Amino acid sequence: MTRELNVLALIKGDERYVFVYDDESRDALINDIRDKAADPAVKINWFDAAVLTERVRTQLVSPQEEF
Repeated sequence: MTRELNVLALIKGDERYVFVYDDESRDALINDIRDKAADPAVKINWFDAAVLTERVRTQLVSPQEEF
C-alpha cells in the first residue's frame, strides 16, 4: 500500500516554504503554520497562514485527481 503525500508551497520574496504532509499530519501542519506566523523570525505572516491553512483544508474536502 502506497502512502499518499500532499505538497503545499509558498514563495515569498527570496524565501521558499515547502510543506510535505500526509492526511494524518494535516492538523499538525496547520499548527506548525500558525506557529511560524507567530514567530517574528519567520517571514510568514497571518495572512499567509490563513491562505495556507485554507488550502490544507480545501485539499481535505476536494483532493486533486491522480494522473
